[in-house]
This record gives sequence, structure tokens and C-alpha cells, in this order.
Amino acid sequence: MQLDVSEGSLKVYEALASSVRLRIIRLLSEHPMSVKDLATALDLSSPIVTKHLNKLTEAELITSKRVGHQKVSSLKVDTIDVKFPHQIYPKFKVHKNAIPVGHYTEYSVEPSCGLAGPDGYIGKVDNPKYFMFADRMTAGMIWFNNGFVEYQTPNFVGPDEQLEMLDLSMELGSEFPFSNNTWPSDITFFINGKEIGTWRSPGDFSDIRGKYTPDWVPDNVNQYGILKILRVTDHGTYLDGQPFTDVCLKDLPADEDLWTIRFEIKPDAKKSGGCTIFGKGFGNYDQNIELSAYYS
Repeated sequence: MQLDVSEGSLKVYEALASSVRLRIIRLLSEHPMSVKDLATALDLSSPIVTKHLNKLTEAELITSKRVGHQKVSSLKVDTIDVKFPHQIYPKFKVHKNAIPVGHYTEYSVEPSCGLAGPDGYIGKVDNPKYFMFADRMTAGMIWFNNGFVEYQTPNFVGPDEQLEMLDLSMELGSEFPFSNNTWPSDITFFINGKEIGTWRSPGDFSDIRGKYTPDWVPDNVNQYGILKILRVTDHGTYLDGQPFTDVCLKDLPADEDLWTIRFEIKPDAKKSGGCTIFGKGFGNYDQNIELSAYYS
């Protein structure tokens, strides 16, 4: 589950703001439990336990079902990621490019793979030939198990402008047939042919529906990813504000006209769990792949 600091996430924060509910989560992390079993473990009455369970259910943290005459609860999520607004440096000007996820210029992918648009799947799922189908330009979500997709976008930094920082922002997840919330995958980033680093995606999420994912997408397939912000500076690369690799701006091969961006599951990846890229109209962030070149 991914949260932000908006009021839309308030129910989850409120649900977690209770020592009793935190104990319930810890108990359910071991195995599903009935209201009676939870009441015994917590030394509380069943009606009080039920009130706490209702709060966790409203926040979509747990789910419950009837087993005989008992109501049994289990955890619905295993990870919560909180995204804080990132700071924009006001002293720098910026050239910002948004790249739709279907506008890749080169690819080599293996099943499971496919493309999805606002009204349905694009071509046939698990057939790499359709990655060159003209309708791919309308895709809002693409996925593949092994291989890569590569994008090109104009480099508008002029000869009298000093590049200070390069930001790459995108919503990513792993790829598993249907979905698997705990399916790690090593996704490697390249800019202008230079390997920037590898991020391990924790899973392919369908615990809740994506905020912008179209209604036609079934509940049991990819719903959303995690927003990742890769920042290359003159003293290293950061991922979501944390030190990532030693790659600096001077290490990027300069190109007069273009930036080239690649997302790859390398053949020697320790966790080869595929890649899903979410674009505008899908996932939890209504955005395409964004490349921002900050300059002075």
C-alpha cells in the first residue's frame, strides 16, 4: 500500500494510531484469527475487538470472512510506503519532458508481457510482437518479465545553460502473472547508455485498486506501483532522496539532441521478477515518465 500526506490517506493513519490495533496487526501477521481468539489474546471483550477490526477494515488494512459461525480476519497488506512531497530547488530553472509509457523507441521483452490502454488490453497479452503495434502509443501501462524498454526524449539544455541536476520520475512495480504483492525484482536504470543503478521492487501490487487504474482492469492484476525519483547530481545519484550510487552528471555520455532512458531486467539480475511501468491514467500517480533537467 502506498500513502501520501493528503487527507485521502488519513483513514490509514488514524487506524494505526492505536496500541490495540497495532497489537492486532502483529497478531494477524502470524496467521488469521477469529474475533474470539483475538479477544482472548488481547484480554478484551469481543465487542471492543470488533470495533477495532472495523477501523482496520475501513482503512483497507485487513479483510474478514465467515468461517462457519466465526468471523476470521487476516492482513490485507504487508508493506506501507509513505511518499512525502519532494523539494524543488527554486534557484534552478527546468526543462521538463513527459514521456508516455507506450512511446518507447527500442525494446526486447519476454512473456509475461503486454500493454494496456484506457479501454482494454492492446493486442494480445504475452505476445512480444504487439510491442510494435501502432496502438502501443495509447498505452498507460506496460509490463514484461525479462528484457528492456528504452525511451528517447529531447535534450533542451542549451549551450549557455549549465546542467545542475537531472530527475527521472516514474511509477514502477514488479511483474507476476496476475499479481503477487511479495515478488521482488531488480530493475536497472540507464541514462544515455550509462548504468545508473538497480532498485529492487518489492512486489506486483493488487491489494487495493490503483487510484487511477481504469475500471475495466480486473481486481486481481497489477493495480499500482511505487513512485520512484532518481536524481543525478554532480556529486552522486540519489533515489527518493537517499544516496543510491556514485554516478555523477559528468559520467553521463553527452548527447547534443537526446536523452535516452532504459528500464531493464538484466540477464544476471539476482531477483528477476519483471517490470511494470505505470503511466497517465493508471496506478496511483496520474503521470507519465518524467525527465526534468534543472539548469542555471
